[in-house]
Amino acid sequence: MLLDGEAWAARFRDFEREAWRLETLPAYNVPQEAEEIRAFKAGERIDPRTHSNSYTEDLRRVRREGKSKGRVHIVTRPLSDYLLYEFMYYEAHAMAGEEIRIMDVTGRSNPLVGVPDFWMFDKREVVLMNYQADGTQISREVYGGDPAEFVEYQRTALTESVPFEEYVKGLA
Repeated sequence: MLLDGEAWAARFRDFEREAWRLETLPAYNVPQEAEEIRAFKAGERIDPRTHSNSYTEDLRRVRREGKSKGRVHIVTRPLSDYLLYEFMYYEAHAMAGEEIRIMDVTGRSNPLVGVPDFWMFDKREVVLMNYQADGTQISREVYGGDPAEFVEYQRTALTESVPFEEYVKGLA
């Protein structure tokens, strides 16, 4: 089953305990971000301490409700311009309550090679995030099989990664 619109939004509104994402690409081609990326490349930055938008407000709601939202992004250095841009927002998102971790596989084997991007809700439902090679999203598809392998991917990603805040300190 492909997900879009209200059915997709409902996943983030209605999960009971945890929404969790694995990101594997060095860049995502999101047309709505194009202007922000141009501004970032030109030197403009947000202040993560004061940045607020619908995403950060939703993260605060999730926390108030006693739920968690998190992700692990698999990266290699040098980091792409897109990742540097995304990290600027990750800082604001972490401050708003998202549990963000980075799994840097530079110079080592990637234990999750070949695993697709996905969202997992309450360790019960997996939504595969399908992309073209350039990071353009093709579709979001509910995975019909047993989510146990994705729970294991999450466990591996969490074990093999470090908190975002720790990772970026090492970049300075």
